[in-house]
Amino acid sequence: MSDSDDGAETGAGGIIACTISRDVQNFELLIEDMETELGDRWGDLSIDDASAFLEQSEANNVQFVAIALDVEDEGDLVKYADVIRKAAARGIKVIVVAEEVSPTVLYQLTRAGAKEFIPYPLPDGALREAIDRVKTATDAEAAAEAPAKAKKGGNKEGVILAVHGLCGGVGSTTFAVNLAWELLNIDKKVEPKVCLIDFDLQFGAVATYLDLPRREAVFELLSDTSNVDFDSLDQALVTFGEKMKVLTAPSDILPLDLISSEDVGRILEVARTNFDYVVVDMPKTMVQWTEAVINASHVYFAMMELDMRSAQNTLRTIRAFKGEDMPVEKMRYVLSRAPGMTDLTGKSRIKRLAESLDIAIETLMPDGGKQILTACDNGTPLADVAAKNPLRKEIQKLALSIHAVNQSVSKAA
Repeated sequence: MSDSDDGAETGAGGIIACTISRDVQNFELLIEDMETELGDRWGDLSIDDASAFLEQSEANNVQFVAIALDVEDEGDLVKYADVIRKAAARGIKVIVVAEEVSPTVLYQLTRAGAKEFIPYPLPDGALREAIDRVKTATDAEAAAEAPAKAKKGGNKEGVILAVHGLCGGVGSTTFAVNLAWELLNIDKKVEPKVCLIDFDLQFGAVATYLDLPRREAVFELLSDTSNVDFDSLDQALVTFGEKMKVLTAPSDILPLDLISSEDVGRILEVARTNFDYVVVDMPKTMVQWTEAVINASHVYFAMMELDMRSAQNTLRTIRAFKGEDMPVEKMRYVLSRAPGMTDLTGKSRIKRLAESLDIAIETLMPDGGKQILTACDNGTPLADVAAKNPLRKEIQKLALSIHAVNQSVSKAA
């Protein structure tokens, strides 16, 4: 540490903060602001020394660290993320001072545990405001912990229905959006509470299909789920049709590993205990948290078409799920654009496809035609613009079946 750490020997207070960087002299304004705010009660560490320091008892009194980095440090991102994780594990708050680093880097540092970000050169008063938030954060978190735990769980035992398109263009988002809307309107006497979640963090289109705004609160929710409860989830939700709650994809394209299995599990648990039905639109890419979704789901709809591309992707998916010991029995295969009554060979082709994959294709969804595109472009569910569309009718039948089974299970319980 620098000569500023003489304060460590001055009494019980000692060093309460550290700067961590490749070379703190590259951040002269940070040095000036640290001295202004903390006097001699701060020290400096190189990124190479920081990891070892955070494992020692000398770090016990440190309240926060200011990690400074610029574009030259992006190649050492693993080191910085490791330091952030160690600091967070000790309850030490992390302020990141960043100069011209990419958004992807900031996302990864957020995942590692960074809570505050300040651009460099430092705006006037920015460090002081960040320090004030850091100083009050610990007490605020402790005070909020008990009520937050109480809010996490509602009194419902909701049904989670995930939708995963095994190929591009199979209509999985159309299916998810309209299934959620049909479930919401399935019982006119006692309307179920329905939440639609778009977990495709890069190209999720639920917001487009329902003409909904994408809120910054979504990124804030996904960035820190440690204390997620219904209030924090509700702040990120938008309402469609005055009654259906929707968690849209973020406004910007984000890495799919921005969230972990634990993050996904927390969000689904809060949604499940506060809604009757939770419909999850999944990305087509297999990610490490796919397992968390299928484990939490009651039914995992896998959408495919009657072609070789779908057959091969379905086979790969089944192998991957079995290889990871995932509950493949939860998968229900949905054939999109299924052959109609006039296709005399349609049934035999479906049968051959199912036999070749050793699966049961239980749900057939017909081609909805141009009305599907019209509904999507207008941001409206099929039920409102094309109630007699054959695809809408089949989705409605499926919703009725799901609701009937759910009601019978609830009564038996």
